[in-house]
Amino acid sequence: MTKMVMTVVFRDQASRVLEALVEAGHTATFSESRSGVLRQAQLTFFMAVEEQDLDKVLNIIRENCRTQVEVSSTETPSAHSLGLVPVTADLGGAVVFIWDLERFETF
Repeated sequence: MTKMVMTVVFRDQASRVLEALVEAGHTATFSESRSGVLRQAQLTFFMAVEEQDLDKVLNIIRENCRTQVEVSSTETPSAHSLGLVPVTADLGGAVVFIWDLERFETF
């Protein structure tokens, strides 16, 4: 059965997710939206995926929707000499909705 996969990804990570999906042979239609208190931009991808490919598509999204950044408590060059250790944090993420697609037509 074909599944409809709707994925909401932060705009900063969306191009990497889309590129990885296309490289793996998948296509997606997308739309930009803004929401939340800060009106942050997201892209929403819509994909029709065969059930046997669903886990592969979800893994591609999971592996490409986050960015690691280094965060420190100070911006001074002497942060390391003061014993402050930079911390790595993950930014981004995705929300994925999946439902059965009873009918799929192209015209």
